[in-house]
Amino acid sequence: MKNKKPKLCFAASSGGHLDELLMLRPLMERYDSIVVTEKTAFKTAIEGIKCYYLMQVNRLEITCLPRLIVNSFLSLKICLLERPDVVISTGVLATIPLCILCKVFGKRLIYIESFAKVTSPTRTGNLLYRFADRFYVQWPELLEGYPDAVYRGGIY
Repeated sequence: MKNKKPKLCFAASSGGHLDELLMLRPLMERYDSIVVTEKTAFKTAIEGIKCYYLMQVNRLEITCLPRLIVNSFLSLKICLLERPDVVISTGVLATIPLCILCKVFGKRLIYIESFAKVTSPTRTGNLLYRFADRFYVQWPELLEGYPDAVYRGGIY
């Protein structure tokens, strides 16, 4: 049997989290990759890489739970269609169902805590820390909140 390169799914909400994830573009180009992000008024097009879109989720809005439910079904569809071997995520809320589903299907989860968080963990990070196969922080101060995390510097 041939050694097959793993299929990677890069998942992030829109804005800064997606910008951060796109710093890994060389990794995306080295493997069979897809990107999953939130659908916004501004179309996110990443040349040469297939993109899937989730609903935007804001934890302060009344539509938070219904949108997470919809994103769970969208994430299930993505998992079944694309069958990624690894999900790499910078968060946040909209991507949680995808990250958890990847673990349900026995896939690897790599989570990268936000560069913007220097001294305190995020809510998404706190939740996904227990599920992640690899958890990266971008500031050494965060190792206190995530003792099993890996610090290798920032991705910017």
